[in-house]
Amino acid sequence: MILTTPRLILRPWTDDDLDVFAAMHADPAVMVDMAALDREESAAKLARYRGNYDRLGYSRWAMTDLDGAFLGYVGLNPLDSDHPCGPGAEIGWRLTRAAWGHGYVTEGAKASLKDAFERIGLTEVVSFTAPDNARSQAVMGRLNLTREPARDFTAPYPGGDWSGLVWVARPPSDDTP
Repeated sequence: MILTTPRLILRPWTDDDLDVFAAMHADPAVMVDMAALDREESAAKLARYRGNYDRLGYSRWAMTDLDGAFLGYVGLNPLDSDHPCGPGAEIGWRLTRAAWGHGYVTEGAKASLKDAFERIGLTEVVSFTAPDNARSQAVMGRLNLTREPARDFTAPYPGGDWSGLVWVARPPSDDTP
């Protein structure tokens, strides 16, 4: 399964992705919202993404340009019932620093949401970010996600509690103009 947009390829992960995936997660600027990951932690995260795809048919997608250059990831992550927004699916993204500011996340997230509703058949996808992450909040606005403050949460994460502001995407209704 591969999704394409005018500028992007969204595809499942391969073993060959570990080097660029780990480099992205080692960049402190990219990981400003949480601690940078070492190669072993990145390998474990990549294995989780691959396992989710094998088990559920969806996951975060490896995102490349049309020439195959790695840009980051975008797509769905399953949320277990013990997550404050779970059970369900969350859309999220992370880009290499060189890919910032080009609209790739919005383009890739739109394709991911379309896939979530049309192929996978989800009826809701959540997204959440820290209160100070203005860039992700701007993307959520461009995606026309609905802000749902009643679902905001604080949860324990490695390194301390983390607070998330929640937005929700639902499939377009038949009566949408």
